[in-house]
Amino acid sequence: MKNTLKKKKYYLAILCVVLVASLPAYGAMTKKSKTKSIEQRVDSVLRLMTLEEKIGQMTQLSNPNIPTGPTYISVEKASNVALIREGKLGSILNITGADLTRRMQEVAVNESRIKIPLLFGFDVIHGFKTVFPIPLASACSWDMAAIASAERVAALESSAAGLHWTFAPMVDIARDPRWGRIAEGAGEDPFLGSAIAKARVQGFQGKNLRDDASILACVKHFAAYGNAEAGRDYNTTDMSERLLREIYLPPYKAAIDAGVATVMSSFNEFNGTPASGSKFLLTDILRNEYGFKGFVVSDWNSISEIITHGAAKDKNEATIFAMNANIDMDMQNNCYPKKLKQLVEEGKVTVEQVNKAVRRILRAKFELGLFDNPYKYCDSKKEKSVLLNKENLAKALDVAKRSIVLLKNDNLLPLSKTAKVAIIGPLADAPKEMNGCWAWYGEQSPVTFLSGVRNKIGSSHLIYAKGCNINDATTDSIAYAVSVAKDADVVVLCVGESGDMSGESNSRTSLDLPGVQSLLVKEILKTGKPVVLVMTNGRPITLGSLNDSVPAILETWQLGTRAGDALAEVLFGDYNPSGKLTTTFPITIGQVPIYYNHKNTGRPNIDGKRQGYNSRYIDCGNFPQYPFGFGLSYTKFEYSDFKIDKSSMAKTDKATVSVVVKNTGSYDGEEIVQLYIRDLVAYGVSRPVKELKGFDKITLTKGEQKTVRFQITPEMLAYYDLNLKKIVEPGDFSIMVGCSSADKDLLKLNLTVIE
Repeated sequence: MKNTLKKKKYYLAILCVVLVASLPAYGAMTKKSKTKSIEQRVDSVLRLMTLEEKIGQMTQLSNPNIPTGPTYISVEKASNVALIREGKLGSILNITGADLTRRMQEVAVNESRIKIPLLFGFDVIHGFKTVFPIPLASACSWDMAAIASAERVAALESSAAGLHWTFAPMVDIARDPRWGRIAEGAGEDPFLGSAIAKARVQGFQGKNLRDDASILACVKHFAAYGNAEAGRDYNTTDMSERLLREIYLPPYKAAIDAGVATVMSSFNEFNGTPASGSKFLLTDILRNEYGFKGFVVSDWNSISEIITHGAAKDKNEATIFAMNANIDMDMQNNCYPKKLKQLVEEGKVTVEQVNKAVRRILRAKFELGLFDNPYKYCDSKKEKSVLLNKENLAKALDVAKRSIVLLKNDNLLPLSKTAKVAIIGPLADAPKEMNGCWAWYGEQSPVTFLSGVRNKIGSSHLIYAKGCNINDATTDSIAYAVSVAKDADVVVLCVGESGDMSGESNSRTSLDLPGVQSLLVKEILKTGKPVVLVMTNGRPITLGSLNDSVPAILETWQLGTRAGDALAEVLFGDYNPSGKLTTTFPITIGQVPIYYNHKNTGRPNIDGKRQGYNSRYIDCGNFPQYPFGFGLSYTKFEYSDFKIDKSSMAKTDKATVSVVVKNTGSYDGEEIVQLYIRDLVAYGVSRPVKELKGFDKITLTKGEQKTVRFQITPEMLAYYDLNLKKIVEPGDFSIMVGCSSADKDLLKLNLTVIE
C-alpha cells in the first residue's frame, strides 16, 4: 500500500510539472510577470530533478563523427542516445536538419524521465546555408541595419534546420592580423565593435526569443582572446586591467546590454588564470558588474585545458575552478558529467552552485518556448522553403557588395561593360575559397569572380587564366596568364588567401601574398595592361611595392555565396563601393601590432621623419599602408563648415558638432562620416591620440550636400582614472571629423570641459 501511495504521489508530481511546463505564454502580461512565471516554471522542474539529471543539463556533447561540422547520420550515431534517455545530456552541438533534430528531441521529451527538451547548437558565424561575408568583411560596411539583417537570415535558416543556438557573435578586438581569428570579429576598435556586437545579437535573437525564427546568441570569447601573444591562436594573453577595460571589454558589455542570452568563456589566460576558471572575469565582471543573467558555456574542452595551462592538477580541480567561476555548461570536456557528482557529495561544490547553473539553462529553454513546443524548429517543409531562397540570396548580395573596400583607384574603375576583360589569378574561379572560414554547412558552390563577371557582361569578351595556385612554388602557368593578359583591354587579377588560411588555429607569420602570387602580379604588370587587383583574404595583407604599381585595388575579403556577383556590381559601376576598413593595413609585418588609437609616447614621431631621438623605425615609417576607417568611392566627398555650438561645456552638459558633406563627383554614393575625440590632458593617465566616438553612413546623389550632426556627451569624454574609476574631468578636448582616422582626412575643433 505504501509503495502504491508513493507511486501515485510520484506520478502526480510528474503530471503537475508537465502541466505547469506546458502552460501557454501570456501575451498580455507585463515583462515583470512573464519573468516571474518563467521562474516559477523553472523551479517546478528543478525540484523534481536528481543530481545526475541536473548535471546532465550542464553537459553538452558534439556529434562525434564531425567534431566541428555537420553531417546527416542516424540518431544512434549522432550522440549517445542512452544519455538522453537517462536525462544526462542537455545540449548537443553539430547536429543539423529538421528531421534529425526532431528524432533526437523525441528521445528527450518522450523517453526521458523529466522530459526536458534538448538545445541544439552550431557555429553559425556568417550565415548558415546562405553564406554571408566573413564578419571582418561585413564590419567594413559600417552598416548596422545590413549586419543585423544578415544575422536575421542566418537565424531564419538555422532555426528552420532545427537549431536553437549559435556560438556567435565573436566580438574579440584584434590588433594583430597574424591571428587567424581576426576574420571572425569586427576589427580593432571598441566603439565600432560595440555597435556591431549589438547589431549581431539583435539580428540573431530578434525582438522576442519566443518568435519562431529567433535563436540564442552567444557572445564570445570572454575575455580578451583577441590579444594572443605573437598572434598565435590559443596563446597567452597578458595585459593591464586598464587595457582590458578600455579596449577589450566594451563589445562584450554592449552585447550583454543588448540582451545576449549566452556567453562563451575563452581559451586564453588573463592575469595568470585561465579564463575558463577565472572568477574575476566570469563572476566579478560578467555577473556582478555587468549584471549578466544568462548562462555561460565553456569553449570546446577549455575546462580540461586548465590542467594543460598548469593551473590545475586534474579534472577534479579544473571542475572546481570552472564551477567557482560560474561556468554553467561544459562543452565537450567531460569534466562535469564525470566529476561533478562526486565533488558535490564531497562538499567541494555545493548543490546551490549546481542549481544556479541549471536554473539559467532551463530559463533559456523556457524563454525559447521549447517547453511549450519542443519541435518548433523541426519543420522539414519550412526548412526546404527557407534555405537558399531568393530573399536570402538577395540579402547576401546586398551585404557582400557593401563589404567591399576600394583601396586605390587611379581613374581605372568602374570598368566599361564593353571592354575585353581578362580574369586571372588563383582566386578567380575558386568556389570553395569564396566562403572563408566557418562555413561548414554553407552553400559549397558560391558564385566565383569569373562566374560573376560572366553573369554581368557575358562570355564573348571575357578570357580567363589561373596563373598559379594559391600557396605553392609552381610557376608553370604564369607564362600562359601573361599571354592572356596581353590579349585583353584590362586585367582583373584575383589574388589572396585560401579560405582555410584564416579562422581558428590558422595564424600566420607572414602577411604577404602566399606562394608565387606576387611574382604573378609582377609579370602581369610588365604587360603594360591596366590591372585591377582583387584581394580575397581573411586578414590584412601586405603588398609591398605592388601597392604603388597597381592602378586599382579592391579589398573583397571573403564574400560568401554571392561573392562573384557582388564583385561584378562594383567592378562595372552598378554599385558604388562604400566600405571602410575596420582594421589597419600595415606596410610590413614588422609594424605589427599597428592600430589607429595608439598612445602618443613621450617622444612621438610626429612628422614621420627618420631622424632624432623619437619613437620610430630606421627602415620604415610609423604610418600604415591603409589606416582604420579608410575607403574610397567612385565619387568625391567634400567636408566643410565644421562647427560646434559651444566652445565649452559643463561635465554634465552636451555639445553638438556639425559638418557639411557634399558629393562633388559624378556618381551617387554613400559616405561614412566619422567622429573622433582626443583628451589632450588626463590627470596622471595618458590617452590615445584619437578615439572613434561616432559615425553616420549617409547617401548623397551627385551634387547633393547634407549637414551631419553629432552630439558630444559626457560618456564620450569619460576615461578610467588612476583608480580605474570611470570619470569625466575638466580639460581640453580635440574634436575631429572626416572620412578616415588619418590626420590628413580630419577637420579639428577644440572643446573645453568645465566644472
